Amino acid sequence: MLLAVQILAALAGLLHVYIFVMESVRFADPKVHQATFKTDPADLEAVKPWAYNQGWYNLFLAVGALLGAVLVRVEPAVGWTLVVSSCGSMLLAALVLVARDRSMASSALKQGLFPLLALVFSLTQL
Repeated sequence: MLLAVQILAALAGLLHVYIFVMESVRFADPKVHQATFKTDPADLEAVKPWAYNQGWYNLFLAVGALLGAVLVRVEPAVGWTLVVSSCGSMLLAALVLVARDRSMASSALKQGLFPLLALVFSLTQL
């Protein structure tokens, strides 16, 4: 089961690296801000700084999940702390997203599924 936690935490981390790229690197691309994030082009300049900042939050969570997935075997206390706190934050962010706007359920599911599964499998290790 530990391997499952590592894989799921790593997948959660990689997904959040991808989200970072969309929010902080490619947000000005209409395929990203319009198609993915449903941002009106007229609002782009106002929203870009927020998206940029949010992308970095996602990158920091990703780094925590990825490091935790690696360290959980060699430094268990550090690894578990990183996996649980990073994946827990990712899952809670997904829940906030869908709680605020039910039309975001698909995005919340994509964002929160790997962290949720990593946490569920973590329970079998504690």
